[in-house]
Amino acid sequence: MLNLVWLKSFLSLVRHQSFQVAAEHLGIAQPTLSQHIQKLEQQLEVMLIRRGKARCEPTRAALALVPFANSMLRLDRQARAAVHGSGLRVGASSNIGIYMLQPSIRALRDSPSAPAVDLVIDTNPAIARQLSNGELDVAVMEWWLPQPGFRSMEWRREPVVLIVPPEHPCADLPEIDRETLAGMTLLGGEPGTGTGRLLAEFFGNEGPFPTVSMQLGSTEAVKQAIKAGLGISLVLAACVREEVRSGSLRAIPVSDPGLAKELMVVCPDAFLDHPPVATFVSHLCH
Repeated sequence: MLNLVWLKSFLSLVRHQSFQVAAEHLGIAQPTLSQHIQKLEQQLEVMLIRRGKARCEPTRAALALVPFANSMLRLDRQARAAVHGSGLRVGASSNIGIYMLQPSIRALRDSPSAPAVDLVIDTNPAIARQLSNGELDVAVMEWWLPQPGFRSMEWRREPVVLIVPPEHPCADLPEIDRETLAGMTLLGGEPGTGTGRLLAEFFGNEGPFPTVSMQLGSTEAVKQAIKAGLGISLVLAACVREEVRSGSLRAIPVSDPGLAKELMVVCPDAFLDHPPVATFVSHLCH
């Protein structure tokens, strides 16, 4: 088992590249820091630091160790916070974290005896990975592949709308049907993305499917591309409320059976009775 104290000293030394500065930063004696590094190198049977007169530099092995050391120290902090019930680390996929979750976080923060919430916003795959690795207590996601030991709960069903610039021929349509949508070319929605998964479910195995162009990587990039007249796209309705209100974009719902994403809250089974997680899940789902 790697010693967390040694890892903390190691990270400080990598950051400052000076035994003296790193020791001062940690509030320990320089010989103590040197001893921590030596013991860590002995345990791993590899050189981590190249000592020089002016400064010290991390080896390739040290650079490989850095993310794991950071992760171990982060988990240590989270474990201590969980034991004392003092905080909650919440992950949210990009669209949810940017456009939908903030009011709920604010309402939770303002409620009596609410836990302190640390919100992490990233892509859906990144949030899923962090949740699986134990770096998050709970996550709010656009999709989740079931795993043993985790519980997923429905949060809300969010409509998906076709967004077009105001001058587009479809801009004044009250809704768009499935067949017309299937013949269009969309920005984004490539296989493997949340929208791509949704389209595969909506149109079935046989299709026909809309044509997909430009993998823009974010809803904000898609919206800017559409404003520039580069195309049209499908997004969650909540992501374009401001643009629809200002008139810079038009949002057209899909006619029956409609198009929507089931957004969910996911956490480890073991955390469901943990007060901060239980409070957060209850706040969102009930």
